[in-house]
This record gives sequence, structure tokens and C-alpha cells, in this order.
Amino acid sequence: MADFFMFINEILWGSILIYLLVGAGIWFTWQCGFVQFRYLTQLRGLILTNKNEDSSGLSSFQALCTSLAARIGSGNLSGVAIALTLGGPGAIFWMWVVAMLGMATSFAECTLAQLYKTRDSEGNYRGGPAWYMERGLGMRWMGVMFSVFLMVAFGLIFNAVQANSIASAVNHAFGIPKTWIGIALVVLTAGVIWGGMRGTARVSQWLVPFMAFIWVLMSLVVVAMNIERLPEVVSLVFRSAFGWQEAASGAIGFSISQAITTGFQRGMFSNEAGMGSSPNAAAAAATWPPHPASQGLVQMFGVLIDTMIICTATAGIILFSGILDTANPQMNGVTLVQQGLSNVVGSWGAGFIALIVLLFAFTSIIANYAYAENNLLFLQNKSPFSIVLFRCMALVMVMFGTLSPLPIVWQMADVAMAFMAVTNLTAILLLSPIARDLSADYLRQLRLGMTPVFDPNRFPEIKSQLEPGIWDNHKPPETRR
Repeated sequence: MADFFMFINEILWGSILIYLLVGAGIWFTWQCGFVQFRYLTQLRGLILTNKNEDSSGLSSFQALCTSLAARIGSGNLSGVAIALTLGGPGAIFWMWVVAMLGMATSFAECTLAQLYKTRDSEGNYRGGPAWYMERGLGMRWMGVMFSVFLMVAFGLIFNAVQANSIASAVNHAFGIPKTWIGIALVVLTAGVIWGGMRGTARVSQWLVPFMAFIWVLMSLVVVAMNIERLPEVVSLVFRSAFGWQEAASGAIGFSISQAITTGFQRGMFSNEAGMGSSPNAAAAAATWPPHPASQGLVQMFGVLIDTMIICTATAGIILFSGILDTANPQMNGVTLVQQGLSNVVGSWGAGFIALIVLLFAFTSIIANYAYAENNLLFLQNKSPFSIVLFRCMALVMVMFGTLSPLPIVWQMADVAMAFMAVTNLTAILLLSPIARDLSADYLRQLRLGMTPVFDPNRFPEIKSQLEPGIWDNHKPPETRR
């Protein structure tokens, strides 16, 4: 069975998705006017605005932290380590490239999610790919299919995988029995997910900046302690990226195809651009700044933070520690990161990595569940019994993950995520003219010196697809000082 899923994954992730995701990134970069390069100065103003009077949604900062909580998981450690061992140091360069392309895709999908969102029975905003498939394309069946894929992959299987990473790291570092780790994790997870998307956002807005800061700080410490290697590491990354690295000092040479393929695969898997996950957080955000493209911009920077900062920090620890020069073939994933850090700072490095894995994986668990519950509400609208049942199933999977090896489960999750990505990419490519028009409208208002405000009357072809009362009650644009 494991071989069958591995074969399917090799087809989906090794050929179809890598071309589809890269192609979508190039397409949206062109369609949206190179949005990831033109709006780099907008982030601070978008996430720190204090003018939000819309109590129906999360703040821009909360929405960004929620999506980062899902993006930044144990894969930001193990995935980068695998990329460097399979594709060479140049893989990190191609991870940067795919991140820059993925930013445009993320902008498009999150802008569409904001545009087509609705309110639930409690007045909270709900939305995501399933909603723009139903409202924008008139294909509810596609939204149902996407929701099922996401609920299986994110709500159940991936959370078992993240719990397994926590249990293994903490048990290895501190010797705590996995059963007790699982019980503690279930209790902590239950305390957060019973608060819904808002509960996840409140926890994420504190944990995500903290864990990102200490991880980047540790990376800078490792770099500073080995600063003499800076020219060598920079040269190694770029030479390896283009297949110019020769076998030396016990390391093997890597071809350019290995570097590109591995970097693209791990980069896309890490930043999740185009997979339809982060739009669930984007749609939950308030309608201030009052333009759908504003949340597209906010979430676009989540890709930048995930890959260009967090993944690069992991790569820095591995490369500057020199562990790749003498790495044991049996050493991969988190083990490689632990050993690399321990070589530089001492034996306490393994315990520090365990703490980072705990933070990264726990925030992923609660954000992944929030996404899954959001899509359950798309299917069931408001069914208290189904929500409680699904929460219990998610907690059971967390406990299961702490106690069981998960090779087949990993393969199943990858298949579900691949189908989810194909479904979402098909939808946003069909809706790309709308994403393009919204981007142009946002830029037009910026050029006029105004705070961009979305006016549905300017887009009569889509006005009838929008839920009344969400985008038609904003004040006219104000001149920015």
C-alpha cells in the first residue's frame, strides 16, 4: 500500500504539480502586474492599521499569524534538511525562486477568498476556495470536493503527523513518555480549537512572532559564530544552484536538475501557495482595509516570511555548522538540524530544537484544524453535532499521531493535499481575470493617492455573486496623508 501511494505522489508532486504551481506563479505574476515586487512597501501599513471597526472578522495581523501558524511547521526544519541533502545547498536558492513566484499565486487566491466571503449564523466571516468555487464559478460540487480533501489532509492526517514530530522530538530530548506527551497535547489542542477560528487567531498572534523570532535569532547566532564561512556558504549556494559544485571534502556533487526539482518541491510544500489553505484565514479577516486585494497582499507576505526567513534560517544553521560536509547517511530531517546546531552551541541544541518543533508543530495543529472546521461549515452550514464530532476525531488523531509511526499516513496526506492543490489551482486560473481586475483597481487608487476602497458597482459582472452587506457599506475613498 505504501508503494502505491508513493507511486501516485511521484506522479502528482514530481511532474504535474511542479509544472502547474510554477506555471500558475508565472501567470499570476504577469496578470497581476508583478504584484510581489510592486507592493513590498505596503505590508506595514496594512497589518498595523487601527481603523478597523468591523467586529465580524479578524484583524489583518491575526489573519496573517493564523496562516503563518499553518505554514510554519516541522517541515520548515525537516523539509529544508531533506532539500539540502537531496538537492544540495543550491536547493535553497530555488526555494527562494519558487517563493517569489508563489507570492503572486497567494495574492490571487487570498484576494478571491476575501471577495467572495460570507457571514455565518453568528455573524463571523467565512470563506475560502470552496466559497469562490461556489459563488465565483457556480460549481458547488467543486467546493464540496475541495472541502473534503482539505478536511482529510489538514484536519486529521497532517495533525497526526505534526503530533508525531512533537512526541519524537520531546521524547528524544527530555525522555518524557510519548503517552504523557500525547495527553498534554490533546488537552492543549482542545483548549484552543473549542474557541474556533478566533481562538486560533488569539493564540497564533502571540506564539507565531515569538517562535519565529527565537528561531531566526538562533540562526544569526550560528552565523555569527561561523562568520568566516560566509563567503564560502554564499558561493556554495549559488554554485550548487546552477550545477557548478564539484565533489569536495567528502560531499557529493549535485546536478542543476536535482537542485531545481528538490528546491521547488520543498518550497511549494512549505509555503502552501496555490494549495488553498491560507485563503481560509484571509477570508476570516475584517473588510478593512476595505478592498479584497489588501488581504491578498497581507497573505502574500506570509509566503515571503515562511520561505525567505524561516526556511533560510534553518538552511543557515545547517550550512554554517558544516554538518553537510560530514553528515551520516542515516542522518536526515530534524536529526540533521539537531546535530548541526549541537555542533555549534553544544548539547543543549537538541533540547532547543525540541522546543522549536513543539512550537512550530502545535501552531500548525490548531491552524490546520481551524481550516478544516471552516470547510466543515461550508458542507454542513451550522450543525453543532458534526462540529463536536469532528473536533473529537481531530483530537483522537493527535493522540494517535504521538504513539504511532506514520509512513503510510504521510503518503495519504500528500495525495489528499495534491488533489486539493489541483482543484484550487483550476479554480483560481479560471477566476484569474477577476484577480487581475482587482489588482489593477487597487493600484489605480494608490496612484491617485487614495486609500483603496472596493466599489462593487464598478464590477457589475461580479456584483450579483457577492453576499449583500459585506462590500457595499464602506465610506468613499479618503486622500492619504
